[in-house]
Parts: sequence; structure tokens; C-alpha cells
Amino acid sequence: MTDANNILALLQRPLEPTFLPKDDGKTVIDLPDEFLTDRYRAIGADLQSRFSNDAEQRIPVRSVPMPDLSFANGIDRRGAFSLFAPKHRDAAGALINLFLQQPDFATLMSVATYCRDRLNPVLFQYSLAVAVQHREDTKDVNIPSIVSLFPDQFVDPAVFPKLREEGAAVQQENRMVIDIPPNYTASDREDEQRMAYFREDIGVNMHHWHWHLVYPGDGPDEVVRKDRRGELFFYMHSQLIARYNADRFCAKLKKVRNLTNYREPIVEGYYPKMIRSSNNRSYPARAANTTLQDVDRVDNGTTVSVNDLERWRDRIHEAIDQGFVLDKSGNRIMLDEQRGIDILGDVVEASSLTPNAQLYGSLHNMGHNVIAYVHDPDYRYLEDYGVMGDVTTAMRDPIFYRWHGMIDGIFRRHKELLTPYTAEQLGNPGVTVNSVGVQLSRPNTPANVLLTYWQRSQVDLAAGLDFGPKGNVFASFTHLQHAPFSFRVEVNNESGAVRKGTLRIWLAPKSDERGTALTFREQRRYFIEMDTSTVTLNPGMNTIVRRSDQSSVTIPYERTFRAIGTKSAPTDKDALAQFRFCGCGWPQHMLVPKGSPEGVQFDLFAMVTDFEQDSVAQELDPNAPCSDAHSFCGLRDKKYPDRRAMGYPFDRRTADTVATLADFVTPNSNMKTATVQVKFNNTVIART
Repeated sequence: MTDANNILALLQRPLEPTFLPKDDGKTVIDLPDEFLTDRYRAIGADLQSRFSNDAEQRIPVRSVPMPDLSFANGIDRRGAFSLFAPKHRDAAGALINLFLQQPDFATLMSVATYCRDRLNPVLFQYSLAVAVQHREDTKDVNIPSIVSLFPDQFVDPAVFPKLREEGAAVQQENRMVIDIPPNYTASDREDEQRMAYFREDIGVNMHHWHWHLVYPGDGPDEVVRKDRRGELFFYMHSQLIARYNADRFCAKLKKVRNLTNYREPIVEGYYPKMIRSSNNRSYPARAANTTLQDVDRVDNGTTVSVNDLERWRDRIHEAIDQGFVLDKSGNRIMLDEQRGIDILGDVVEASSLTPNAQLYGSLHNMGHNVIAYVHDPDYRYLEDYGVMGDVTTAMRDPIFYRWHGMIDGIFRRHKELLTPYTAEQLGNPGVTVNSVGVQLSRPNTPANVLLTYWQRSQVDLAAGLDFGPKGNVFASFTHLQHAPFSFRVEVNNESGAVRKGTLRIWLAPKSDERGTALTFREQRRYFIEMDTSTVTLNPGMNTIVRRSDQSSVTIPYERTFRAIGTKSAPTDKDALAQFRFCGCGWPQHMLVPKGSPEGVQFDLFAMVTDFEQDSVAQELDPNAPCSDAHSFCGLRDKKYPDRRAMGYPFDRRTADTVATLADFVTPNSNMKTATVQVKFNNTVIART
């Protein structure tokens, strides 16, 4: 374990005191006496001897001047922490800055160790994880899967007593796997429960958490100010909504009804059935037909009215219609084709990069708060936020998709004002895509048919079971999965010379929940990116094959649910490189929409564009780890690797004469479509 990796010990069992052993009892952190909290300082010597006798590794921590942690005053160590609460966001920014300012790793380790037992564990974990990913001396340290550290954010709490019983009563080699039921929040009397497999998928929610870890909205400028950050906020969330709607059509549900009227009752209720481990209180429920209320939370200083949301929304609409936003000095910042969507992303979220927080407010974040506190807006009942108040749990709630559908509509308002792409912007002279299709990896399977099914997998939750058993404690969960397949694209390079291109592959439903064919104007909003890759085209015919696990959107199961601890990292050099920084990306098991037993038809679209017009001037390491999910997560410490607008070529309106996808494709020889069918098999297969 290198020195930098020592910091991982601080992330394990977040609610336990730091002096307790980590890594299944194999690692002990040696604390200076003054680092112990008041409760334990008087018995420090006894503690160190009691818990360190069996340790295989000791991590020494040197004494340093104790930092001022007053910025976190009022954030209860055993309470809830939310990145949507301004006071909490400010505290996280201050803590990230504190960690980044430390001159070397040893000092960082000391300061972080001192902070750990004195701060809210989620505040500490989030801030340290952000700092670790952005410091030069720790940037290659792999951040553990948050489901391993805070399983209460993802898992039915009914399994925890069973896990602790199994861990306490049974030796590690004989422990049973405890099963998490796939549907535990509602019955099939609730139509929205048909989408629970999507909303409550552990990997989907972990993706949302890790994306906000890589792209924090507040903190030091060098951490927040990343290339095209605002645009990526728009695009990633827009793709979430497109994917959710595609799956809704498969489930015979109508598209998401955007939450555009903040005054009407919210018809969807949500009862999360989850308990916060920090204080053993449940995430509050929201009853059906609840109306949004003004929020005045004296516990954390969050104050926002429904009228605020309406005013900020209307001002953003006005800015879009006028074509510019105003900065704090009243200067116009034009919302042009190149940077307009990026600026809007910063304004709507709003991150610390917003040019005028006073004028445009914080629509996205405060909307989350108004919904999250709807059950107790003035702290009358001492209840904390619901699942919409936390990036690890927000996607579980049906209202998340209605709220973000409205947010996406704001961005689309700007996009609809842009001039349609010209023939030159869409075309690629000399390149013809002759065919596109998909093929399952198993022999003797029909072309252009994809298969989905249920899979039962396991995750080790021991590192998050505070005061729980040593050793592995596994839970099994059921999730959607697809059979491995490949895209196959035939491309004719008629230029007579070797050329490079960008292959873009998209998928969109052909019809809505009633089976009614979608017009191109409607369908354009439901295209989901499947893969984007750079290809080399030799003169003549080229056959390009891209496996589903090579998608530029996804990360593999092993990285989504990777283990933690000193012995979890691979020893092979190449495998170790892939293990680092790799938590950001859409889960591979959710790449393909669910489909249905009888099959759901989709349009598969392939396009090859000119690499010279796509490429970004920067040095790229072809062996750089974790570049495989760049469509959603960008590249670490680099510019976004595609000069085109995110969502191209479907992000802009088309001429009125384009009524169907065929109308869009036919004039462009570098595009091709095919019809594919997604069939769902309602069986459960265990992961090998």
C-alpha cells in the first residue's frame, strides 16, 4: 500500500471512530493523543493497545496544528448532509479547499485524520473524495464505491439486521449472501412501480453521485471550472431523461410530464423505505397530491419560496429569448452557438460559475430543496430532507424525472432558437455508411435483435456496516442486464486516401407507449447515445465492429461496484491503471432499454463525421485509464474530446420539411439507420 493509498483507510466505516481497525481488522491508524475526541482522549493509551494488537499494518499520523473547523458549525455529525443546502455546500467548499491547500500528502493525511471524527461523515467523505481526485499527489488513488461506504443510501434497510447477524454469528467462509428484494417501495397497484428497476438501480444512483463528485458545483475555482462543465450538466441529465422515457415507453407508460406548474399538486407519492445510518432516522415520504410550499429551514438556513423558483425560471426564459444573460455589472454575455449552452448550464444549476446568482438565482438546486422539504418546510416536525435532497438518492423518486424534464425543457428552449445544422455541418463528403446493425455475441442468433433479462449480483457491504462484523458481508440484488452484443457498421471511404472519422451510434424508440409512431420532432428528444469512437477509414470498404462493452457512455460492472481496502487493487500494471479514478460513467448493465417480452422496435442510427472537424487540440494518452465513459464524464484534466455540441446531430431543430428520421438521413450519405428489436426475458440469471 503506497503512502497515498493510506488515505483510503479514512473512508472506511465512516461512522466509527478513526482508531478502530480498518481493512477487515488488518490496518490501524496511529493517532496522536490530541487528535482523539474529548470522549476518548483520557483513555487513548488503552484504546491504541486494545485495537492494534492484531493489525498487519500501522499507518502513522504525525501531529499538525489543528485546523479551524468553524465553517461546519451547525452541521450535526450524526445528522443529514445535502449538497443542495447552501450552508452545507459552503462547508463542503471550505473543506475541499482545506484539503487542497495542504503542502504534501503526509500533512493532508494528518489534517484529514483530525477532521474525520469531528465532522459529518458524508460532508467529510464527499470533500475528501473531491480533494483526492484533484490533488497531484493523490489523483491516482481510486475512490471506493459509495455503496460500500454508505449502503443506507442505496439498500433496503431490512437487510442490515440480517447482515449483522450473519456477520456476528457465522465465520466468514460460511456466511450466506443476504438477498435484497427487487421491489420493496411499492406494490404493482402503483403504475410508477413499473420503473422501479430503473429509478432504484444501485448503479444508476451511484453514477449520479460520482458525476457530481467529478463535477462539484462549489469549491475552489480550479476544482469547479472544468472544460464545458455547464454544457455537460445539461447533456448528462438530458440523456438521463431520454433513457428514462425510452424505458417508460417499453413499460407502456406515457412520457414524463414535466413539472412546469409549481403550484399544482404532485400526483406521485414516494415512500423510500430507507434509513440514514448516521442517526437511524428514515428518509421522509411524500404523500400523493402534495403541493410545494415555501421553505424556511431554521436548522440549516435554507430559505426559498415557490415564487423564487418561478421568478428565476422566468428570468432565465427571458434571457434565452433575448439571446443573452447579464453579469453582475449589467454586461451582456451572449448565448451563442458555441458557449451559450455552457453558460446556461452554469446559470440553471447554479454552480459557483454562474455569472449572476443574484439575478438568476439557483433554480435547479433550490428546486431540489423545495421538493425535498415538502413534508416539513419550516422544520416544525424536526424532519430532515427526503430523497430529492441528496445526489445519492434523488434518482429514486419519480419527481426527479419530472423536475429534470422541466430543467431539460429550459435548455431545449435555447437549442430550438439555434439555426438548424447545414448540409456542410452534417455531411462528410467521400464517406458513405452502407449499413449498420447489431449482433448478439452468441452464435446462431438473429441479426438486429437485442436481449435483456434480470441478473442477480452481489456487493460487499462490510466497509459500510459501522460497528459491524469483520470480513466480507455480501448482499445480492437483482438488476436489468443485456446479453453482450456488437455494433457492425459498413463504411465506404471513396476519397482514395486514409481518413479518420468519428463514428456516432444512437438509439431511439420508434413509437410511444400506445404504439403510435413518433414524428421526428418528437423522436429527436429520445435519442440515447450508445457509443462514440474514433475510426480509421482505409480507401474502399471498411467494416467497423464495436463491442457493447466498449461504449463511450458506460463503465463495467467491476468498476461500478468495485471493492475497497488494501488488498482490493489489482497488482497487474495495466489492470491497476484501469482501476483508478474510474467510478464515473453510466452502468454497463443499463446500456440497453428494457424492451418487452414481445419486443420493442427502436431506430438504430450510425453517422461518421470528419475527424478534422471533431478533434480538439490536446495531447491524449491512448493508454490513459478510465477514458471509456468520456461521453458523460469527459476526460480527466483534459478538454472534452469532441468539438461538436453535446447531443449532435439531434440537439437542434430541423427544417419543417423533415418529418421523419428517413427525411433527416436520406440527404446525408454518411448516415444510415436500421430497425432493431429489444426483447425482454423475464428470468433471473446469477452473475458468475
